[in-house]
Amino acid sequence: MHTSEWTRILIRYREPILSRSIFELTVTLVPFVALWTLAWWSLTISAWLALAIALGNAAFLVRLFIIQHDCGHGAFFANRRLSDWLGRFIGVLTLTPYDVWRKTHSIHHATTGNLDDRGVGDIPTLTIREYRERKWIGRAAYRLIRNPVFLFGVVPFYIFFLRQRLPFDLMRSGWRYWISALATNVAIGVTLGSIAWLGGWDVLLFVFLPTMFSAASVGMWLFYVQHQFEDTVWDHEASWDVRDAAFNGSSHYDLPVVLRWITANIGVHHVHHLASRIPFYRLSEVILDHDILAQSQRLTLLDSFRCARLHLWDEQSRTLLSFSDARTIAA
Repeated sequence: MHTSEWTRILIRYREPILSRSIFELTVTLVPFVALWTLAWWSLTISAWLALAIALGNAAFLVRLFIIQHDCGHGAFFANRRLSDWLGRFIGVLTLTPYDVWRKTHSIHHATTGNLDDRGVGDIPTLTIREYRERKWIGRAAYRLIRNPVFLFGVVPFYIFFLRQRLPFDLMRSGWRYWISALATNVAIGVTLGSIAWLGGWDVLLFVFLPTMFSAASVGMWLFYVQHQFEDTVWDHEASWDVRDAAFNGSSHYDLPVVLRWITANIGVHHVHHLASRIPFYRLSEVILDHDILAQSQRLTLLDSFRCARLHLWDEQSRTLLSFSDARTIAA
């Protein structure tokens, strides 16, 4: 079935259910606040206990980010203004200026899989030819960026703690994005300053940082496997189609049920890119109703670990390859 036909079929899943949205927000935000409070209190017993609780609480912060993500697509509440203000509030918790992120994320949706329009809201990806044409320092830099330890360890810290403090990708796009970034920074500063004043630096060190950094690393991994898999799709502008790239260039990360709940069905990413207005809690309906979508671009948890060793796009075989496999391809 052509992707345009799927787009028409999926329209009937787009309507948010107000009671369900409120329920999903409640069962995510309330436990998050409760575990934050418990971790804070646990510092009076053991820093290690507080650290363990904080790491577990990263699961709810990941879920909050995905609710913020749905707000950005206008998929969480039918009322757009309500969605936007909820997204801005969650953005303080996730260290993500909502209006800046919403704009760059919309660019990601509009350009995914386009070899001639890369660089905003995506994982740096080179073709084999582009990699070979770089000088040794350029190749070394790309290898560093694509190294799993760097990509899922250093990069999340850089993005969430440093890069998102200013609208780097939208520096000349108007005052709205500067206000979004700076207002979020002020709110974050007031929040963290109040926490430090009331609870001391231990709360930031053993509760805030572990929760935030763990959630950021998980988020980076999820974003990676959603588009960086062997049979993903990249094309030059002349042969690129936004719907085909959205569907075929996005995976179905079929996770175990607990992880599926924590990640709020974001693994059903091929459907999300085809119909981004579908609330995350209705994506499971789509998969249940359409088995062909359940099987398309399917990655299991075990399959996904192999994606971490894929680095270069081969335009001839139309597959993503490892550095070692790319060396076997003739120049």
